[in-house]
Amino acid sequence: MTALLYALGVLVFVVALLASIGLHELGHMIPAKKFGAKVSRYFIGFGPTLWSRTKGETEYGVKAIPLGGYVKIVGMLPPVPDQVAEFDAEGNPRPQRVRDFNTGMFTSLIADARQAEWDLVEPEDEDRLFYKLPWWKKAIVMAGGPTVNLVIAFFAFLTIFSTYGVHSLEPAEGPPVVETVSECVIPYAESGRECTASDPPSPAYEAGLEPGDTIVSFNGTEITDWDQLRGLIQDNAAGTAVIGYERDGELETGTTSTTVEARPTDAEGETIQQVGFLGITPTTVEVVEKGGPIFTLQQMWEMTKDSVVAILQLPVKVWDVAQAIVGVEDRAADSPMSIVGGGRIAGEVASHDEVDTTQKLVLLGSLIGGFNLFIGLFNFVPLLPLDGGHIASALWEGLRRWLARLTGRPDPGHVDPAKLLPVAYVVGLAIVAMGLVLVVADFVVPLHLTSS
Repeated sequence: MTALLYALGVLVFVVALLASIGLHELGHMIPAKKFGAKVSRYFIGFGPTLWSRTKGETEYGVKAIPLGGYVKIVGMLPPVPDQVAEFDAEGNPRPQRVRDFNTGMFTSLIADARQAEWDLVEPEDEDRLFYKLPWWKKAIVMAGGPTVNLVIAFFAFLTIFSTYGVHSLEPAEGPPVVETVSECVIPYAESGRECTASDPPSPAYEAGLEPGDTIVSFNGTEITDWDQLRGLIQDNAAGTAVIGYERDGELETGTTSTTVEARPTDAEGETIQQVGFLGITPTTVEVVEKGGPIFTLQQMWEMTKDSVVAILQLPVKVWDVAQAIVGVEDRAADSPMSIVGGGRIAGEVASHDEVDTTQKLVLLGSLIGGFNLFIGLFNFVPLLPLDGGHIASALWEGLRRWLARLTGRPDPGHVDPAKLLPVAYVVGLAIVAMGLVLVVADFVVPLHLTSS
């Protein structure tokens, strides 16, 4: 039964991912066709073709490697300016030549790309070439794909936040009740391990505090809630601490000295500072927040900020993963993963014995929503061959044409993204390399549900 549930979880994730890829490409294709551009191919996957069918002027199909998809819009690259006209075998005039004869490496690559682009152009396509579209239409076409991913993420999270909500543990109201007492002081970077003989006893343990005690005062200050107590402890540094607490209806006092340790100073655990440390955790209660579209957008905004940071740090994170593959260091729990890792997590979620059906659906929905959010944002990075590179090119075309009109200069014409193809090749190779590293890591040093 566990193996069957694991396989079901992987299948759900893969199907959802393929559906996301298909919808992403529809986000490009539909506006392209709406604006009159010719779309010759719509495929999900790469590599050998498993199935295809031509309907109208577009070939639709599925390829063997489900790591993406593509829509072929004819005429993405303009011909070289100021070249002589060409004619086809029937004598029909062709647009300006697409190739020059410079033998430099990058120039040859650009020329080959232009030629390959033009091989798909028929004489009747001249007015339907993508590069001839107004800049704003090109921007809409290229933004359509990643926008679809963001919309998928929005509806996935909206379903979760409006029904299940956001569950969090917060300290109970009133004077804090001790949940746990640390027997020793363990450095924050080593959190989770057991105490050893070399670890000093914690101040709370020395003071005789026990789980269930209610802290009522600290150095003579009456305690009203956990936030207040935590602030007093942190501000106390290595000073004397006289703790008043209630146990079994009796008021008692313990005396100790807090120690200075590196600990989080905010609720999110993002800011680490040297502060006073006692060694207790408070009793918590589960808090559930639910909301509709506005609440979902607020939550997604926080996720977006984290995702942007993750994208900026991606090369460094992937390098760390590569080191984990060869055993130089352990793989971090927050390291990026490929769709192989995502499938493994989905399988572990579906087959986990201690997670009920509702929580499984929520975790799978969050995983799918998170992948779509990241993919959508990543594709907006303004570098070719990503969609954001084409969007940036279209926006630059619109800006320079507007400036030309404003200053009375001649129309500068279409922006030529082919000039940036060397950048596209470098970025593309980097993306492929990072993807391969993550796939290998997800087999060699995989992340698991308990570590992510």
